[in-house]
Amino acid sequence: MGYPETAEGFMIEDQKKWSDFKKQEFKLKPFEDRDIDIAIDACGVCGSDVHTITGGWGDCPLPICVGHEVVGKAIKVGKDVKTIKVGDRVGVGAQIQADLDCDNCKADQENYCPNGVDTYGAPYKDGTIAQGGYSSHMRAHEYFTFKIPDNIETAIAAPMLCAGLTVYSPLVRLGAGPGKKVAIVGMGGLGHFAVLWAVALGAEVYVLSHSPGKKEDALKMGAKEFIVTGDKDWFKPYAFRFDFIINAADATDKFNLPDYFSTLKVMGKFHNVGLGDKPLPTLMAQDFAPNGCYIGASHIGNRPEMIAMFELASKQNIKSWIEEIPISEAGCKEVVERVQGNKNVRYRLVLTDFDKAFGKRS
Repeated sequence: MGYPETAEGFMIEDQKKWSDFKKQEFKLKPFEDRDIDIAIDACGVCGSDVHTITGGWGDCPLPICVGHEVVGKAIKVGKDVKTIKVGDRVGVGAQIQADLDCDNCKADQENYCPNGVDTYGAPYKDGTIAQGGYSSHMRAHEYFTFKIPDNIETAIAAPMLCAGLTVYSPLVRLGAGPGKKVAIVGMGGLGHFAVLWAVALGAEVYVLSHSPGKKEDALKMGAKEFIVTGDKDWFKPYAFRFDFIINAADATDKFNLPDYFSTLKVMGKFHNVGLGDKPLPTLMAQDFAPNGCYIGASHIGNRPEMIAMFELASKQNIKSWIEEIPISEAGCKEVVERVQGNKNVRYRLVLTDFDKAFGKRS
């Protein structure tokens, strides 16, 4: 059938064969007055893609096309669209729709809308399943479509749309800025953005990592200090040091969390953005008492934060650290297996060369 009724994507059909991708057609949702059709040029590879296709986060609708760090060209806009025009370079992150009418949406908390639709694997009201960005086209609501600043390259911009926003939002909401000491746990796809943004916002940044080999990269990104958490009693010199911690690791089940808590100032926060497959370690209420600290988490970010994040990246010339891989069945297999095995990913993989896989699209 083809576009505009369908798109083509690299999809998996079985979570037990989670890296076996096949190119096939899928149905696009009905086009509505605030929708935008995008011919995709790049898509970042997120840990969420791997958690979904492997079943780490449970069952998902199959077949599925993942990917929610999408940049491409707007090729069709609905009659009520005001912020995007045909030909604009645009991006879509991990959320593609919300009711925009509930109390959360009216308070710029649409990322917590009870009727929100994830960019892939979620049903629209007509029953169509949203499919992601390892594909030829995406149909997105205007509110969740963002114009990309001219001075940010397409492949550089793509991972900012999920990984970038996921850490930018809590950094800003927790007050990262001059005079604040912020620790980042885990320097992977999420964590490297947390370092870049926190430094750009003016905070004093410390990286906590079990990988000593990433020290040079962390310091190049602007971190003040690199702390190896595998060292004995690593936490003791940093008692009551940090205003808050952003935990970008997804292996928190292996942490001795009271060690991390001890590095927080009184009423400090341990904030999770790395969402692993396994439960957090067992904790006692007493573990929070020595400094009155808190633990929490967040889900992506809102539209104003996305816009502000891209403005910051544009003004300060902040670049994602990426590696580009041409999209194909083999390319999709390679990227998800590398992310799943943490195989030399520094620090985000981005699928590109979409015209070679899908042809010129308009």
